[in-house]
Parts: sequence; structure tokens; C-alpha cells
Amino acid sequence: MKTNQKGFTLIELLVVIAIIGLLSTLSIVALNSARARARDARRVSDVKQIQTALEMYYNSENSYPANSGVTSSAPIVGAIATSSTYMTSVPIAPTPVDGSCTAAQNSYVYTQQSTGASYTLTYCLGAQTGDVPAGLRTATPGGLR
Repeated sequence: MKTNQKGFTLIELLVVIAIIGLLSTLSIVALNSARARARDARRVSDVKQIQTALEMYYNSENSYPANSGVTSSAPIVGAIATSSTYMTSVPIAPTPVDGSCTAAQNSYVYTQQSTGASYTLTYCLGAQTGDVPAGLRTATPGGLR
């Protein structure tokens, strides 16, 4: 008598489970990498948005705002964000931190320079984004550095 058993063997099931586990691990690694790149792209976008607001402020006031109201979570609240003319809300750096950046560096910090003639805006990137290298960076009226 020959019995016809239908189904999969234990070895076949284990191979399929191992392949599914390997594929899901690879997709999670790729997804985490894409998330880190997206956070860095957002940081660059936020800095450019703040720079635009600072330039609009400079055009109307003939100087950049003073450091009053500067905090690590909202660098230019006192001068820029209180007026919807320049910026309705100050962006906050996305978390978690990436690359060699520390939690203390993961903020946008504005500092007025030369009594209103210039400014620096520090930020930190986990990896190179476009032509902006990774690490602690500084934006000035001349652009991103």
C-alpha cells in the first residue's frame, strides 16, 4: 500500500523560514538607512528655511536678530518665529541623532555676529547630504558650510 502524503517536509519549512528571515533583515537595514538619510535631508531643509527667514528679517530690519530667546530647541524664537511674516514656527532637529553627532549637537543654534551684520547657525549631519559634508556644520549668510 502506498499512501500519498501531501504537505511540506520539516527541512523545506525551515529553509523557507530562513529565507524569509534573511529578506526581512535586509529590508529593515535598508529602511533604517533611508530613515537616517531622510533625517539629514530634513536638517538641511530646516536650516535653509531658517536662513530664508533670517534674510527676510535682514531685508526689513537692516540687521540680523539679536541672540535673545535663543535656546537649543528653538534658536530664533524671539525675533523670527513670533512674527508670521518671517516664519510661523521654528523647526526642531529630528531625532534620533545620526552619525558622529551627539545629542547636544542635534539642535539648530543661532548666534548673531558683528552686531547684526552676520550670523552663524550650527547644525549637525550624520552623513554627507548633497554637497554638505557630515559632522558639525555652520550656516552663514554665504550659505551652508
